[in-house]
Amino acid sequence: MIFEGLPGTPTAEELEDQAFSRAARAGRAKSGVDAQLSMLQTAANVIGDNLENVVKGWPDFELMDPFYYELADAVLAGEGVVRRTRDGEGNVEETTGIDALRQALSQVSWASRKATELRDEYQPRVHGGGNTARKHRKQAFARLADVVEQVDDDLTLIRDAREHLRTLPELNPEEPAIVVAGYPNVGKSSFVNAVTRARNETAAYPFTTTGIGVGHFERDHVRYQLVDTPGLLDRPAEERNEIETQAVSALEHLADCVLVFLDASEAAGYPIEDQVALYEDVAEEFEVPVVSVCNKSDLSTDVEADHYVSVTGDEGLDELLDDAVERIGFEPELPYDG
Repeated sequence: MIFEGLPGTPTAEELEDQAFSRAARAGRAKSGVDAQLSMLQTAANVIGDNLENVVKGWPDFELMDPFYYELADAVLAGEGVVRRTRDGEGNVEETTGIDALRQALSQVSWASRKATELRDEYQPRVHGGGNTARKHRKQAFARLADVVEQVDDDLTLIRDAREHLRTLPELNPEEPAIVVAGYPNVGKSSFVNAVTRARNETAAYPFTTTGIGVGHFERDHVRYQLVDTPGLLDRPAEERNEIETQAVSALEHLADCVLVFLDASEAAGYPIEDQVALYEDVAEEFEVPVVSVCNKSDLSTDVEADHYVSVTGDEGLDELLDDAVERIGFEPELPYDG
């Protein structure tokens, strides 16, 4: 998972404590100007290296798969990740989602470079300062602390973003994915659980009512992902908010096939006309095969559909999966034997 190994991010206070305490220990090992130089170099290096590591630990957003980019953007926006700045006239400007995170990482990168610049600026002053070496080193410490404190809010934003993203479920854009859609209570989750070997593999998103469920099954040594989407593809597009719409856009990058479940018995509480309209809406929205599935076929088959299945009766499930696999037509890359 692309966000699983994100580095921890210190607070400004933690970073200052670490830098200056290590600098104090380095200074005690020497005397005179050498002690002041050692303290300056240690503090600046600790600050610069730690801030650089925070930035380098994040993936390059320019190279990120569009699915992950849009999903992360939707998650961060849904969790209220906001960066506030003031323009030249004092007006507050707000940036959300990935853009806010990128701005925060850019500021932390600036702070890392600034720490190195301050070290290089003050080294000659401390070295040639004689009796004033300590004074110059203390000036450098004050300016280093100021730089760190300037990015305290950015460090907090990065830390919050990491917590929101690192627990996302495993969805792999490199593996074929089948997205399951349909109104609530038409049997989507039961289907995913029935045909996959992953049970209750769910994670709550800020833009869903319950949580996206992910399962896997294999055909001909290829692993397929089944993605249940409660709270997203269970109502018409015009009823989604902006964040939900963006989450669906991310799924559009992921999906290789969409199964829209229908309940002709209307036991789920939704008129079949509305369910068919949702199927038509999804079919128009996704540029991949969209398959209509009449579930609970033991109760009613009074709707035109591509497949008639019963999850509770274990009827037609393998045929449905085989059809989805065939429609996807995924061909794994074979190792080059040159």
